This record gives sequence, C-alpha cells and structure tokens, in this order.
Amino acid sequence: MSKLCINISDLFNLNDAELFDPHLIGVYSDVTIDSRLVKHGSLFIAIRGNNFDGHKFVSEAVKNGAAAIIVEKKKLKNYDNIKVPIISVADTTIALGEIASIWRNKLKAKVICITGSSGKTTTKDILVSLLRSKYKVAGTILNNNNHIGVPLTLLSAKADDDFVVIEAGTNHFGEIDYTTKIVSPDYSIITNIGASHLEFFKSKTGVFREKEFLFKNTSKTGKIFINADDSLLVKLKSKYANSILYGFVDESDIKGRIVNSQSDGRYSLIIQSKRYSFETMLPLLGIQNAKNILAASAIAISVGVNKKSLLEAVQLLKAPKQRLNVINYKNQILIDDTYNANPESMKASIELVGSISKYSKRILILGDMFELGEKSEKMHRSLSVVIKNSKPCNVLLIGNKMKYLNEELQAKGLTSKYFRTRVSLENYLQKTNYEESTILIKGSRGMKMEEFAKIVSERLA
Repeated sequence: MSKLCINISDLFNLNDAELFDPHLIGVYSDVTIDSRLVKHGSLFIAIRGNNFDGHKFVSEAVKNGAAAIIVEKKKLKNYDNIKVPIISVADTTIALGEIASIWRNKLKAKVICITGSSGKTTTKDILVSLLRSKYKVAGTILNNNNHIGVPLTLLSAKADDDFVVIEAGTNHFGEIDYTTKIVSPDYSIITNIGASHLEFFKSKTGVFREKEFLFKNTSKTGKIFINADDSLLVKLKSKYANSILYGFVDESDIKGRIVNSQSDGRYSLIIQSKRYSFETMLPLLGIQNAKNILAASAIAISVGVNKKSLLEAVQLLKAPKQRLNVINYKNQILIDDTYNANPESMKASIELVGSISKYSKRILILGDMFELGEKSEKMHRSLSVVIKNSKPCNVLLIGNKMKYLNEELQAKGLTSKYFRTRVSLENYLQKTNYEESTILIKGSRGMKMEEFAKIVSERLA
C-alpha cells in the first residue's frame, strides 16, 4: 500500500499560504514539529509554544534532513539562507491543524475520539489494546490530547491502519470544538462529566457544553457512545439518533454488572450485548476501571472484536503509569495514582482504598486538586465524607487547599496530619510504618506527588 503524503496541492490550500520555490516542492510522508525527530524528506513545521519556539530550530531541522519547512510570515526574513522550499503562513499552529485535517481525509482508517472529565486516557489505552487483538491501530501517545497533540496523533497514522484512537482534552472553551473538527470522528465517546477545570468552565454544565462538541462534530454516519450512568450525558440519547447507550443501568444497549469483589480491590465484571456476553475478573483495580473497561468494550464489540479476542485482551491489560498503578509488596499495596486529580477521581480512588480488605491499615497521602476556581475550598472539604467512610488509619495532606480538608477532618474527629512543606512530609514518610497497609498517593499534576510515591516505594522495596 502506498504511503500517505502531503503534496504541493495540499500546501497551496493552507490558509494564507505563500510558497517559495514551488518547483522544488515534492511529496512528504512524514510531518513533524520536532527538529530532533526529522527524517530525510520530512516536512518540518515551526510551532511557537509556551516553552519553545520551533523557528529557532529550523536550521537544525534542515541539517537533519527536512525537505521543506513551514514558518510564520513575520519570521520569514530569518531564513534567506535556507536551501529547501519554504511555505509561509500566518499561524503555524493553525497550519498544523489544517495539514492534520488533510491527512485525516486521506486516511482509510476509522477514527475514534474519546473525551471526558476523568478516565479518558485509561479508556483510550484500554481501547487501543482491545482493538489491537484484531486490527492495526494508531493511538494518542500518553495524553497528548490538546490542539498540538491531536493533530500529531492523526499525522502518525499510516495508510494501512484500520483505526485511529484519539484522546481530546480541554481546559478552556472552544478547544474540543477545534480539535474534533480536525478529527471528524467516525465513533465518539464521552466518559463522564465531572467537576474538572472549573476555574475555566465554572460548573459541570459548562464542562458538559464544552465536551458535547465531540458529539456535534462526529460524522453524520458515525456512532456515538453515551454513558447511561451519567445524569447529564444520558439526556443526549434523544438528541443523537445514531447513539449507543452503555452503562450499569438496565436501559443500556451494552450493559455492565459487577458480580463480586476480591480483597485486593479487583472486581468480576459481566458485560452483556446483543452480539455476545461474557464474565471476567478484571486485572485492573477499582470501580472506575470497571467503568473504563466497559466503555472501551462497548466500542470494541460494536466494531467487530470477537468474544475470544476481547476476553484475552482484557486479561492482558496493565494500568497506565501513575494512573491507579498498583504495586504489590510483601505485605503492602501501593497505589500510585499521582498523574492528576479532580473531585470525582479523588473520591473514586479513596473509595477503592476503603474497599480493599487484604491488609488492616489504610494510608492516604493526598495533595491539592487544581483548577477548581471559587469552588476549590468546598470541593476539598467535601472529601472528608468519603475519607470517613474509607476508615483510614492515617491521612497525610499537603498543599494550600488541603488545609481545608484537614480542618474538616479534625472537626469530624478524624486523625489527619497537614504538612506545610514538602520536606516535612518527605521526612515523615521516611519514618512511617507501612506494615500491613494499603497506601494511596494522589494529587493534581502540579503537586508532583510522584516524588512522594518514589520515597514510599523505596521504603517498601
């Protein structure tokens, strides 16, 4: 099968593009924004980001083999000595999106897009694994899910791929609309609507309005997967005729049911559909992972993954790094959930710890949840209820907002320790007794909770 490529006609169609030495322009099967990843014959796009400016690396890109470059018009005067064709545009970030959109229209692969307040990266990784049991699949690497990462994921897809699985994230209005118009998905799913990025979206309704752009931008002949357990999303069933309901409620087209739980936090899940049904003990911990697996399975079943392949693929699943990543030691369980946190995911992880009965002690090491705006104090205080129900023996808190949770716990007569500095918490962790314990470490990305996970892990090893 011939390679996908960007040609001179595609480049002429870029908004406000001006081509220099067009007679030298060829075809480009590799498009990159990183001069270090340039291959011989690549098309290099100089992107201006928050922490870097690709225009500073144009010479390096050409030296590494770039056959053409795209730069912004205001920077054009800096490249008189460049010996490869130059395409100038008003905004290279917009040009990246336009080129990704062109690439997407050349793809034979079906495109699946995932967004949601929590669980989207894990659901994406699970779905990629399930689909690869039968198909050739490209997918978002890690969580490169913004206006830069989404186009790059599309551009990574090959001519012989069957599916492309793309994660779309957002922290401001308009981002989902922008990226999903580029993606134009054949299948789409919103995992849930939660209290994430409230600093920008103000309320769950604001989050809902932003996320729904994924469904609005899905192909008219495509399929939309609606979480029947989410009170906001389920209302969309009547709005989108091409929708499939999945969830744990009876009305679901693809229905999940938890039938038993193990002392180490694993669950046995039954999934029922018109095509087939099955039961399996999940290798990933927690109700939230049961929900993620159900969501991914709903799509996999619908696109033709058979029962045997799906069951085998589920058993091979592994938790993504720092996302409910479970490490078993001699007589301890460490749950590294340090990648990020919002109120829903924080509560779910604490509830998971409360459900684990394998060891007698439960230790929570929690850091601030970010981007909650004016509701931040209330959201942090509200965690006291779920913490009380989980019956921990030790609650260790750090961050400017966790002081409110500490106050709330103290008021409820629960034992907790609040640390004003990272050093003081580090010192405490070095001396803590972890015998017969389940330990959860979680907080928002900026809290760098993985540093505390490393300390605990080294103590337990």
